[in-house]
Amino acid sequence: MSATSATTLRNIMYLTGQHPVIPDHVSLRAPITHVALAFMNSNVFNRKERSSSWPIFMSVEEARSQFEPGTSIMVAIGGWGDTSGFDMAARTEESRARFARNVADMVQDTGADGVDIDWEYPGGNGEDYKQVPNEAKAWEIAAYPLLLADIRRALGPEKLMSAAVPGIPRDMLAFTPETVPRIMESLDFLNVMTYDLMNRRDNVTKHHTGVQLSLDAVNAYIASGAPAGQINLGFAFYTKYFRVDGESCAENPIGCPTGLMEDPETGADLGKTGGFSWHDNVPNDVADSFQKALNRGRYDEQGGGYWYWDADQALWWTFDTPNAIARKFPLIVEEKQLGGVFAWGLGEDAPDFAHLKALNAGVERLRKMKDEL
Repeated sequence: MSATSATTLRNIMYLTGQHPVIPDHVSLRAPITHVALAFMNSNVFNRKERSSSWPIFMSVEEARSQFEPGTSIMVAIGGWGDTSGFDMAARTEESRARFARNVADMVQDTGADGVDIDWEYPGGNGEDYKQVPNEAKAWEIAAYPLLLADIRRALGPEKLMSAAVPGIPRDMLAFTPETVPRIMESLDFLNVMTYDLMNRRDNVTKHHTGVQLSLDAVNAYIASGAPAGQINLGFAFYTKYFRVDGESCAENPIGCPTGLMEDPETGADLGKTGGFSWHDNVPNDVADSFQKALNRGRYDEQGGGYWYWDADQALWWTFDTPNAIARKFPLIVEEKQLGGVFAWGLGEDAPDFAHLKALNAGVERLRKMKDEL
């Protein structure tokens, strides 16, 4: 594995095709250590014919020119809902080798410093879990570390390799005490997605980026064998809201029953969930409620999260403020001695970059503390 990954506290930004916005001011860019361009589709790497065409919204060369010298530029492969390419790749020794060879070719052709593997739900519980039951994907649990190992061998030891992994224990089907040590043999670090910790599969309100839920995720990976120094804590530069049924939320909004939020047959969203980044326009139907959430929201000292219950529209709001981001550094990153942080995503915080500033400040404070030791 690349030795450079352990030299400093990592501060990783996903740069997305949805919001390809990069801060103009060097003070905002300088603390960033890695940028992951998201995403390149996994199916691209199953092709049998060799090609130098690698479709992505921004070239590695262009990205490199817009960040400070020394920033590692990686390519993220996959993403939410992108499972078929990984499924095809992982099935046989031959298919794994082909996928890995193509990944290595892409890194060579584009000049990337490495790859981030975003097969987010190997073993099941992905977007298609109602159409393809977890039993049909159980074989992926053993195949996942094999695919990672093949990619690592094809890349060689000098290139960076990471993986984005689930933040909810119920989704960690492929991450067990048996598999995690083998997974970590191939990776420089894990990006633990400690956001979307409340989603449409839940039945009570909670914090989608909560401190305690994030600690539960980090502790689960550490207990399964992931070194804390190779774990990065995830931050979400976007809001989430949920349309809740029960009237009991007025008395106790946290832990309030939500009612059914997904189709029990298909798993489809029933229209009760929503969200938007700080760079997006606020949907008209929730604009007034969102303003109230900003002005009247509170921080839950117990679970660790910013929230607001709008009784008039029966909306549960959950998102990180800059202050909520700052609190996570002593409570999680410092407490668990993690190796870094990451955010989805950089452009999602434009144009003010208030959450990026808070994240950078937390990283810089911990770096100074380490330097003083």
